[in-house]
Amino acid sequence: MTATVELPIWLFVLILLFAAVTFASHFLFPSVRWFFRRRMERVVSRLNERLERPIEPFKIARRYDMIQRLIYDPEVSRAVADHARDEGVPENVAFQLAQRYAREIVPGFSASIYFGIAIRAARWLSQSLYRVRIGNFDEVSLRNVDKNATIVFVMNHRSNMDYVLVTWLSAERSALSYAVGEWARAWPLSRMIRAMGGYFIRRKSRNDLYRTVLARYVGMATDAGVTQAMFPEGGLSLDGGLTPPKLGLLKYIVDGRTDFARDVVFVPVALNYDRVFEDQVLVAAKQSGKRRFPARISVVAGFIVKQFWLWITRRYHRHGYAAVSFGAPVSLNTFQAEHTNASVKELGRLLMRRIGQEVPVLPVPAVAHVLMTHDGPIPQEQLTQAVQTLLQGVPEAHVHMPREDADYMVEVGLRNLRKRGILQETSSGIAISEEYRALVSYYARSIAHLVQVPAHA
Repeated sequence: MTATVELPIWLFVLILLFAAVTFASHFLFPSVRWFFRRRMERVVSRLNERLERPIEPFKIARRYDMIQRLIYDPEVSRAVADHARDEGVPENVAFQLAQRYAREIVPGFSASIYFGIAIRAARWLSQSLYRVRIGNFDEVSLRNVDKNATIVFVMNHRSNMDYVLVTWLSAERSALSYAVGEWARAWPLSRMIRAMGGYFIRRKSRNDLYRTVLARYVGMATDAGVTQAMFPEGGLSLDGGLTPPKLGLLKYIVDGRTDFARDVVFVPVALNYDRVFEDQVLVAAKQSGKRRFPARISVVAGFIVKQFWLWITRRYHRHGYAAVSFGAPVSLNTFQAEHTNASVKELGRLLMRRIGQEVPVLPVPAVAHVLMTHDGPIPQEQLTQAVQTLLQGVPEAHVHMPREDADYMVEVGLRNLRKRGILQETSSGIAISEEYRALVSYYARSIAHLVQVPAHA
């Protein structure tokens, strides 16, 4: 027992390495996980004291536990068996595929990252880029929503800044869970989005097994009361206007819930901007007829460097206004009681109408709409009068008029268009540069459904 054993150094190092890994996995890692788990629970407990809608236990459950619960769900098990039969593969192979889908979908929410980093970053970024304003806000109706109900914010999709703005502006109410497309699956962005409660979806999957796993996750989250946010349009608007709803996620929410005692309440949210940073890419995609966004990282990096240089040289100006309006909630239980044979498609149309009614009218869209209704140049005085006429048909709560002055509103809109070289100054007045007509139409269409005078395409 006391005899000396000689070992090569490489073997001794290997034994030490295995011993260290075993110690870490059996003793150190569980202790560290327990420490951070306890810390997170204390953070969530403090946050729930001030949040209007507390963070549900489902949202902070261990990601591993959520994945296990999802893949052993009876509906997923049946989908695994069906997939194995249809594809002619063993069930364990189909089960592994379902497990991969679940790992891809299920987030790993971190209250510290969401409220400690993401909210601060969202506020700083929003206020650095825009003058942010709250438009219409039906606070009374929102406060009267059943505290046990699942809240789903349904929004129009103008820009990727939508995520940032709504995340920040809803921070006092609850933590949002977004469905995020495949564009955000790149590391390390994917880790940050998962930590913020976002879950990834494949928008063009034709796989029944995948759709079942996704539907069950959404159904579980809805039953658990997780506050969610979704874009019924499915993707960014290519022409600036509202588009018909895509019903995938909405159907999962409506059909996937099993706890009918818990109502689902949809809150219409409408966003609008004086400047959408993706506007030229979206307009080009519309003109090509293909939903492809050929944005290169070099273009994005160049824009950031330019803005940073303007800030250093004290010539930086924010890109106009961004506004968000919150409309009256729509109860799913009430809707189904009043429309006994209504389909999810009819619900989607109702939600899009409610969103459309809340779209804020900002300086650039208002000026753009008037410019598009005139075939030629227009004097600024006449432009101001036309904007005033335009706004008479829009509810006052939906109009953001800087300084409550129509002249200044027009000046702000013109300033933002001029600095981009979109306008021409002629002896007869102000005109749109022909190469930018489609871009001006993009902004005009954002409010076209609210005003009586149609804009020329």
